[in-house]
Amino acid sequence: MAFALAPTAASDGYRLEALDTVGSTNAQALDHARAGDPGKLWVVSKNQRSGRGRRGRAWQSPPGNLAATLLVVADYELKLASTLGFVAGLALADALDAVAPQAGISVGVDGGGNFGKAGSNRFELKWPNDVLASGAKLAGILLESAMLGESRFAVAVGIGVNVIAHPDDLPYPATSLRKLGASCDAETLFLALSDAWAANARLWSEGRGLAAIRNRWLERAAGIGSEVAVRVDNRVVRGIFETIDEDCHFVIRDHDGGVVTIAAGDVHFGAVASAGAV
Repeated sequence: MAFALAPTAASDGYRLEALDTVGSTNAQALDHARAGDPGKLWVVSKNQRSGRGRRGRAWQSPPGNLAATLLVVADYELKLASTLGFVAGLALADALDAVAPQAGISVGVDGGGNFGKAGSNRFELKWPNDVLASGAKLAGILLESAMLGESRFAVAVGIGVNVIAHPDDLPYPATSLRKLGASCDAETLFLALSDAWAANARLWSEGRGLAAIRNRWLERAAGIGSEVAVRVDNRVVRGIFETIDEDCHFVIRDHDGGVVTIAAGDVHFGAVASAGAV
């Protein structure tokens, strides 16, 4: 099976560039934007050699995993573009529900402490940019941007999914669809992802539907009500994860009863947060 767009995505004007091998799908997409591409372009590959994660970390992606980037070119407020990561998380979780309904996921159990709830969604969203299965990282999302002029900018919405393999040398648990018992391949997952993105992007509606996206995201959120530690630059904020605010910032109730709102940071749940091992 070759990579292909879902009919809903094609009818909404999305296009596809499928590559046998790529350095970085995000970099490829931003190069297209600088060359004048109008956006709504998916760049996908099963063999990404130089993927990146948040804060410049390497993203390990052996052949067979999915690397997909959507290029968005826009002129609305740049701060709205940061919420595209929440659209991406929802789209990917919806796609995973569609293509891996029999994946062997134990809801509520993770590698560092129990924070799920019985009966909750099997694929959970960890703020700001991870998709979890059984508390282990299955996928990561990275947004990168470039200014194209005084008012226009490009955003590369990068999505990396552990389809057939996952790294073992990480400071947190990770998993793959194959490990979970799913037979889905990268092409099948992308087909569902392109469909789910189109639906969630229509709901988001260039930020006009952000409240609805926030509500949907909270329904899938990992760790609400649990102990959390967030590393922000050189300090660690500890407390209970309460919600995300209207701008999708992380909201903690600290141990003194105060409310702390965080725009960017690395989140740790469960035993890691409780033990102060961040």
